[in-house]
Amino acid sequence: MEVRVRPAPDLRWLLAPRYRGAGERPLPFDPDATVGHLVQAAGIPLTEAGAIRADGAPVTTAARVRPGTVLEVEPVPRPVAVPPGGFLLDVGLGALARRLRLLGIDAAWSNDADDPALVARAAAEERVLLTQDRGLLMRRALPHGALVRGGRPDEQLDDVLDRFAVPLAPLTRCTACGAALHPVPKEEVADLLEPGTRRSYDAFSRCPGCGRVYWHGAHGARIDALVERARRGGRGRQA
Repeated sequence: MEVRVRPAPDLRWLLAPRYRGAGERPLPFDPDATVGHLVQAAGIPLTEAGAIRADGAPVTTAARVRPGTVLEVEPVPRPVAVPPGGFLLDVGLGALARRLRLLGIDAAWSNDADDPALVARAAAEERVLLTQDRGLLMRRALPHGALVRGGRPDEQLDDVLDRFAVPLAPLTRCTACGAALHPVPKEEVADLLEPGTRRSYDAFSRCPGCGRVYWHGAHGARIDALVERARRGGRGRQA
């Protein structure tokens, strides 16, 4: 006796390679297993599952099924809202965190947080945990999470901005710590600037958290290109 989990085409890459051709994963029938357990046993974190049907009828993740049931799993609709706390990124997504902060998006990140600490912080601060670790997303204590697609930071950014409806506020956050920047008079930071910067620029911001000073300088064109790409690619986002 078995149950089959049949994800929509957009989710089939989450199946083990030997099941992708058939487009479904057979699992042994267990009378105590819930729909949620079965979906995750097939390799699909519930954070990635939208509507689920059992033999064509909608079911919840807490439901139980009969032998021979086919579970059809749809992806999460896009875009979705972000909880009040913003994002939390795991240790492998530091470059993505910097890009999100450049766009003014609240993105917490640490290079030494372990899995239990990430889950605890995501729950305490109402943040969406962004990760490429499926096992991390399957932890029961995690309230909000998302599996980030893409091997390069730009691809990852495209995926996050496609999935979530987030307002963009470029160059308003510290790329190092994520704090909101405050405008600062040039004379207050003049002693921290190189002579060429003092001569060439007049508008500055400062991070109240780590003290870094920002201005629209040599990397401005690259940052502008990133912002323009994000705005062009957005679906449901606000500029």
